[in-house]
Amino acid sequence: MNSAKGKIFLIYPPSPVMNREDRCQQPTDDLIVIPPLPPSDLMYLASIARLENFEPKIKDYSLNGEKLQHVLDDIKEFEPDYLVLNAATPTLDNDLGILAKIKEEFPKIITIAKGAHFNILAHETLEKYPALDIAIMGEAELTLKEILSGRPHSEILGITYRKGDEILSNEKRPFNDELDKLPYPARDLIDNSIYKRPDTGELQAVIKVSRGCPFHCFFCLATPVSGAKVRYRSPENILGEIKECYEKYGIKNFIFWSDIFNLNKEWVHDLCNAIINSGLKITFSTNSRADTADVETVKLMKKAGCKLVSIGIESGSQYMLDKMGKKITLDDVKKTVSLFKRTGIKVYAYYVLGLPWENEDTANETIEFSKKLNTHFVSYYTATALCGSKFYDYVKEHKLGKLNYDMPYFYPSVNTHHLTKERVFELHKYAVKSYYIRPRYILMMLLQISSIAEFKNYFKAGLRILFGKKEH
Repeated sequence: MNSAKGKIFLIYPPSPVMNREDRCQQPTDDLIVIPPLPPSDLMYLASIARLENFEPKIKDYSLNGEKLQHVLDDIKEFEPDYLVLNAATPTLDNDLGILAKIKEEFPKIITIAKGAHFNILAHETLEKYPALDIAIMGEAELTLKEILSGRPHSEILGITYRKGDEILSNEKRPFNDELDKLPYPARDLIDNSIYKRPDTGELQAVIKVSRGCPFHCFFCLATPVSGAKVRYRSPENILGEIKECYEKYGIKNFIFWSDIFNLNKEWVHDLCNAIINSGLKITFSTNSRADTADVETVKLMKKAGCKLVSIGIESGSQYMLDKMGKKITLDDVKKTVSLFKRTGIKVYAYYVLGLPWENEDTANETIEFSKKLNTHFVSYYTATALCGSKFYDYVKEHKLGKLNYDMPYFYPSVNTHHLTKERVFELHKYAVKSYYIRPRYILMMLLQISSIAEFKNYFKAGLRILFGKKEH
């Protein structure tokens, strides 16, 4: 690429393996159905860089436990003008701590970080990490495009940056309503063979189909990060990316990533019909609220290749659902789960233990409710107050303790009004083991296994549940 204006190196730092999507920021060690995901955000940015005639390179240093020296060696070899990294709140010190050494050895490199953390704490973060030059606040694609175009920093919306000894913040950038105009992610820059369905071991890609959520739940970053308005890609645009994955990379399995997939019934129908009419035989997983599914739509999703939906149920206590502003009822949950299961679509239920109002009774209500639902998979997250969420503000206001991000979603970040972090953690461990080690559950899953590969993968997952990972 001799005619390139420059080079840009986009990385996930040598930190613990995380799902680094801004709204999630969770370790993948203990997740059963969601394996490590490809760096979709970096792939989008790499495609943007190409539009500005920059040569991009992508590397995820977390997957194989690589160290800072590997980063330094790669920078020396590639000689980039820009280094862009994804920084997550739970691993912030690990993520940004490498920049001082990078700047020491390569003082001319311009360092840029992106991530939900900067929506709230960009100025403070640049103060703490002098080797960070620019923080991107909000959606990064159009912001990076303007940075690489050479536009003066003072004119670029959505950045906090250095000007001499000053740290300056510009106004935030409005959300991008024209998602179809974004280039497809640069999948040629990653090893697609790494990313597989956890059950069958087949290749799997992530396709981001929409952004935004209108519900603004107490603990969730979806609305702060992506806005209350749901912004959709057109079915034709999504189908084009599916075809590229199918024809160029041999990928036939997908995660349709969205903050809320089935809010707009007409759009879901149009997308499913486009897939069906294309003749492509694919599978996909996606998400659903507990009150936005109907028989016609669910059957069409199944016909288009949907194999699994994740549902944020969050609690088996109506009191807790009301307190967290979930705007669903336990009856909604029962009806929706039953509908998907009857249609032949597996259900992955998410629950959260340890929000401020949690007590022994509400926690046990959740555990017992989840067993009665008997979904194919569950994750019991422990409440993690990420900055930008209503939960984060509540913790500060009510002084629930010093925030702990050592093991986000696994070990609680704060106490509740009624329970210590240690007690919530004990309830979490009990929930996981008591759910998965049940004859009824084991029989259900054994009856649905269709291959030796699937059996082996479920067996490995079972061992992880049984013996757990290292405790805090």
